[in-house]
Amino acid sequence: MSDEARVAGGPRPGWRFEAIGTQWAIDTHEPLTDDERAAVLVMIDEFDREWSRFREDSTVSALASGGSRPLPADAEAMFVIYADLDAATGGAVNPLVGVSLEALGYDRSYSLRQSAPVNAPADWRRVVSIDDRALTLSQPALIDVGAIGKGRLVDLVLDHLEGQKQGALTVDAGGDVRCSGVRERIGLEHPYDPTRIIGVVDLEDAALCASATNRRAWGDGLHHVLDARTGVPVRTVAATWAVAPTAMVADAAATALFFEGGAELAYRWGVEWVRMTTVGRVEWSPGFGTERCRAELFT
Repeated sequence: MSDEARVAGGPRPGWRFEAIGTQWAIDTHEPLTDDERAAVLVMIDEFDREWSRFREDSTVSALASGGSRPLPADAEAMFVIYADLDAATGGAVNPLVGVSLEALGYDRSYSLRQSAPVNAPADWRRVVSIDDRALTLSQPALIDVGAIGKGRLVDLVLDHLEGQKQGALTVDAGGDVRCSGVRERIGLEHPYDPTRIIGVVDLEDAALCASATNRRAWGDGLHHVLDARTGVPVRTVAATWAVAPTAMVADAAATALFFEGGAELAYRWGVEWVRMTTVGRVEWSPGFGTERCRAELFT
């Protein structure tokens, strides 16, 4: 994940809070009013009520046995990205991977009790359908949008606040960061030593998202980044970072980079990236550390 260090724009009023199981930091040129903060919290809760597989009252939970529900506002945008992720990674990234995560113990009750790995339905696009009014699952299945959902929510919050506030704005949800009107200097946390960073990125009017196998990890080699084709956690990549115009695209690319085909997809999307393998080798895109993406790696 990312460890922030503010160096541009001077000190700004900040709001720190916890939501959807992670720490948020929202920095603005002028302090948010109580009403503005309340509106952000409502937006986050509405997104969570639709997409969380940990809530009994969510749309995802209601669809777990199949059937239809009113179409969530973000469904079309996110499933378009999932189709690209699926095609690029040969099916390794799949929005129905929830059943695989639950089999390893990452379930609603956080039981952390592992059973045999379960692969996600390979033909998820036959299972999931969208029309103007409804999101439908043709059979029991469990949606998990962890590959892109937090990035999507960061975009929604930042876009909303841009309509309310002038000047510098940064939204950080657990290391998924997007800024507008300001430059932020962000450290890339070493996945095996949180006291160290492997580099820095100067982020301006863009987003940086990260994923690492040391976060949301439990048991022997168990973590949240799974290959949907096998239901088994990835073993070759330890951490990824991706820079893109939006947090949803950066989040999606950071997930794809754990798999074969991820770098090619990032290239097509115009995303700059870094990743560290589990043997400590660091790889990066050609534009990383250039005028296109101002950054430095300590390698």
